[in-house]
Amino acid sequence: MQGRIARRGRLRSNMLDGRVALVTGGSGGIGAALCRRLAEEGMAVAVHYRDRDELARTIAEDIIRGGGRAIAVPADLLVPRASDLLIDQVERDLGPVDALVANHGLAHRATFDEVDAGAWDETMAINLRAPYLLARRVIPGMADRGWGRVLFVSSVAAFTGGIVGPHYAASKAGLIGLTHHLASRVAEAGITVNAIAPALIEHTDMLPGDPGYLARAIPVGRLGRPAEVADMAVAMLRNAYLTSKVVALDGGMHPRWWASPPAAGRRRGPTRHPNDCLPHLLDPVRRRRGERRVRAEVAGERVEVDLASERLGA
Repeated sequence: MQGRIARRGRLRSNMLDGRVALVTGGSGGIGAALCRRLAEEGMAVAVHYRDRDELARTIAEDIIRGGGRAIAVPADLLVPRASDLLIDQVERDLGPVDALVANHGLAHRATFDEVDAGAWDETMAINLRAPYLLARRVIPGMADRGWGRVLFVSSVAAFTGGIVGPHYAASKAGLIGLTHHLASRVAEAGITVNAIAPALIEHTDMLPGDPGYLARAIPVGRLGRPAEVADMAVAMLRNAYLTSKVVALDGGMHPRWWASPPAAGRRRGPTRHPNDCLPHLLDPVRRRRGERRVRAEVAGERVEVDLASERLGA
């Protein structure tokens, strides 16, 4: 709800009400939806941001105007010490962190031969090391209180390799391994650790191409919405029996939906996954051979991929 956060009725559940949540990357499309949705559940929300000061403060102010508690907190999670400083400020202003939603991420498109050590380390530091350091810091307090939630925002690229690049896919896959490692070790303390793996969500900086063409490659026929990611996240946070799980939210793209018989009445034949039609963009051999355009198929329609602009054309 833009401009005002309305808290939801008490009939639903008090499990999250009155607790403190930290959402990293809280000023982006998915992060903003997460912050607003958690506030509706009655949580005090720390809206973390790196450089989107105005957006983060607007979200926090909206929550406060709606009767909730919130702060906007800057931190450059590329710096290891920043994780501790971020938690320190949240604890001073709102109280101990009961729910950590590690959403902040970096996604710079690059081919495997373009990703050098610096790009690899930067992506790993933000997408994997920072979530680990944050979880490592807040889990002991959660265990002392007998309740806690850790939710890592991964990506379907962790399963498929994706088209952003090897650095991004590896970092998101690392979050899944981290989820399974932590979950079994803290479950008895009342802490759940899960991951959500969204893909092709509108109004985010993560879309790897033209939204119209990407939407036609999704079995449900459209891009996902930030609010849908937030709804799934809240359901996972409220469920005390769900732990060590990874939930893909991708409109049916993974596992590949055409591996199963089509539903009655539907046209037989695959809708092509973006990973099937866009690998040419990541193929340095084709680039070195000087190829400029290659043909691919999206949702049954022949299209051309312009290697120079990395865009799909009809």
